[in-house]
Amino acid sequence: MHDSAVIAWLLFLAQASVQLVFIMRALLRPHREPSSRFAWVLVIAVAPVIGVLAYVLFGEVNLGRKRVERLRAAFGALPAAEAVAGPSAQAEIPERFGPLFRVGYSVNNYLPVGGNQARLLPDSAAAIAAMVADIDAARHSVHVLFYIWLTDESGRQVVEALKRAAARGVVCRAMADDLGSRTLIRSAHWRDMAASGVRLAVALPVGNPLLRPLKGRIDMRNHRKIVVIDNAVTYCGSQNCADAAFAVKPAFAPWVDVMARFEGPVVRQNQHLFASSWMAETNEDLGALFADPLPAAGPGFVAQVIGSGAGVRYSAMPETFIAMMSAARRELVITTPYYVPDEPIQAALCASARRGVATTIVFPRRNDSWIVAAASRSYYRDLLEAGVEIREYVGGLLHAKTLTLDGEMTLIGSANIDRRSFELNAENNILLHDAAFTRAVRARQQLFLDAGTPVSMAHVDAYSRWRRLWNNAIAMLGPVL
Repeated sequence: MHDSAVIAWLLFLAQASVQLVFIMRALLRPHREPSSRFAWVLVIAVAPVIGVLAYVLFGEVNLGRKRVERLRAAFGALPAAEAVAGPSAQAEIPERFGPLFRVGYSVNNYLPVGGNQARLLPDSAAAIAAMVADIDAARHSVHVLFYIWLTDESGRQVVEALKRAAARGVVCRAMADDLGSRTLIRSAHWRDMAASGVRLAVALPVGNPLLRPLKGRIDMRNHRKIVVIDNAVTYCGSQNCADAAFAVKPAFAPWVDVMARFEGPVVRQNQHLFASSWMAETNEDLGALFADPLPAAGPGFVAQVIGSGAGVRYSAMPETFIAMMSAARRELVITTPYYVPDEPIQAALCASARRGVATTIVFPRRNDSWIVAAASRSYYRDLLEAGVEIREYVGGLLHAKTLTLDGEMTLIGSANIDRRSFELNAENNILLHDAAFTRAVRARQQLFLDAGTPVSMAHVDAYSRWRRLWNNAIAMLGPVL
């Protein structure tokens, strides 16, 4: 046998061995759906070099061992999650909604607590104005965490408010995700905040992109949007610290978000969630924040923080969504910009409509992710056949992540109904039971519905064969993407 033939056989055996190793890894990884295992095995087998490289970069939900240890150590050093907001308000929850809060409790051990109040902000500019006003009125502490924080008008307003607060002696801590907020973090505004006394931290630093896969996936991000002021006020919703014009993607503007301002015991839970992220990235212990006694509980509704992420229980957000879909009796309305569900969520949404619940979901007509847009539309036929009403919002990029249930329950926050949000991102949401606030959210959802174009079976039937092929092919790769 010629030397060249021997070398060729050795290279073939080496390649086959590497493929086999990564196929076994794909098959042995825990918390993975069979469809995901099959997709990865297929990619590695059909395209060995590209497939193995893709698996190294994106094949495993790996936050990094040291980072997970720091996150768990942070939760361990903080007061127990059950205790931070006072006793449970279980007795005030209607029996049929109790299981929803039990699912929420299983994620972070935050109890449903009563005595909360909330106000839905009219729009993005009003939300920023309210945050700035609260920061300007702060007396003790201001904590801010955003996935995307731009240097536009809204971003600079918050920067200046933090600088003013720090100058008058308020302890200000600001955290931003290293990938989503890279422009701000590398700008003079970030340095100015530090010089003004604002304590800064970068969430999930990227570092050297070439070495990053050795420490965890580069696309695992802190997607949370949390503002906590004086342990008394918090904000929760879909809005990043940016103008609705969203300068980084102006072609899809305006970004249409929903943000709410909360007061009451649930604020302490958001504070606890912020503290865990802060302590995982810094050496500062924030346990003293929870030493102050809780104020006497006043009138208000029951609420609970749900903070998901790779360092928390697997499948937390999918189970939350499925539980709410399954609990609906009369009406279920959802708004989400990104819809790439797993099979149980698609089945739960279809089942909701089939049992007679008025089930509606609203997507943006134009999506900033062409991959998600294609994948989402591959699910339209099954949803429509089940009786789900689909609308596509045409007034900009509908970025609001809301769910209302039977006019009584609301879920609001940062989580999308897609695999990235479920498996890769750290998210924050608030689940609450209150007819008045739910009416306000439902009214906002109705504005999105009214500004949306109904999607009918005729629309889906009109898709060309190539468009259907494209949509379904992208959706098939969902477990890999």
